[in-house]
Amino acid sequence: MLASGEQTGHPCGRWALVNGRLILPREVVVGKALVGEGDKIVGVADLDALGDEVERIDVGGRTVAPGLVDMHTHGALGHTFNEPTAEAFEAITAANAAHGVTALLATVATAPIPALVQCLEAARAWMPPLPSPPRAGGTGGGIGGAQVLGVHLEGPYFNPAQKGAQDPAHLRVPDDGSPAVLLEHAGVLRVMTFAPELPGALELTAACAARGIVPAAGHSAAQDTHVLAAMRLGLRHAVHLWSGQSSTVREGPWRKPGLLEAALAYDELTAEIIADNRHLPPTLMRLAYKCKGADRLCIVSDATAGAGMPEGTRFRLGGVECQVQDGVGMLLDRSAFAGSTTLLNRMVAILVEAAGVLLVEAVRMATLTPARIVGLDRSKGSLEPGKDADVAIFEDDLPCGAR
Repeated sequence: MLASGEQTGHPCGRWALVNGRLILPREVVVGKALVGEGDKIVGVADLDALGDEVERIDVGGRTVAPGLVDMHTHGALGHTFNEPTAEAFEAITAANAAHGVTALLATVATAPIPALVQCLEAARAWMPPLPSPPRAGGTGGGIGGAQVLGVHLEGPYFNPAQKGAQDPAHLRVPDDGSPAVLLEHAGVLRVMTFAPELPGALELTAACAARGIVPAAGHSAAQDTHVLAAMRLGLRHAVHLWSGQSSTVREGPWRKPGLLEAALAYDELTAEIIADNRHLPPTLMRLAYKCKGADRLCIVSDATAGAGMPEGTRFRLGGVECQVQDGVGMLLDRSAFAGSTTLLNRMVAILVEAAGVLLVEAVRMATLTPARIVGLDRSKGSLEPGKDADVAIFEDDLPCGAR
């Protein structure tokens, strides 16, 4: 539980958070208590129904939300998950926890196959139910790190025409035999993003789906025919709409829809947006929301090593040098964005303030929806009975007047 930069909690017995605004999956509730026992949520109760044995924790009118779930985040504070070190994982997970993100997928960008394997092996040590390494703040209080739920492998099977900030030196095609090496780590991989038009991509789609890995489309020049063929084999998700994605082109008089239009049109595909008010202006955020709705569209930070760093800071994404400019990650030649420098809590507020999304739906897009996309909604993503007590208490991060 996070409150104004401090971690609170009750390691055993029954507890209740009182005097807060509770963000439930479909409504905002005031005047009630969130009750838990140990590390599980029991439910929402009337204040006069709490027994004397329950420890009451007064949150001072703050907003009580499910812990945010970021399924696409590369790093923060000068580090990325492409660094298979405890120092990098500690820094990134602690930075996220301090901003209300209690669970994430360690997102790894394009790199040589041996380096990707190292990252997958490093992430395994940070996943439950294995013992957690020491986290920032220690075990005696302070903020621990966000839980690593697995890896989102973003690359290396991308179309060079839509590479964005992915390292072009290490892009590959999925029929070169290398996916077999990565799929040996299916217990760590939660999401694998690739371009569905590449040779071998259909086989990779089927292989991911068979192993319980979410096949996702991205950094792609596909036409909708490629996307539909992959959907028939299990393609389920499209990453960062409008970023690294093909759109409609004309061939003579004929319009050929791209990945973007397919992602917006088909309910079988979930999708994500980077809601930092840099990658997408409010009109495009609203369009994605209207097309997909809060149950099929999630928000992701796509944060890089530049998150939490001052303007002008240089950082690397894989082998590509980037810089924090104008509140976003940017290639040095300013030809493309290089991920965001904004963490997920601020993006919830941007959706409400800039795109007009109701707070309860903006929170759902950062909690229950991503948890459902990666198949973890039975334990994560909402303040419902039986779920993990991943609770974020926000003071001024979220719009107080929103409903």
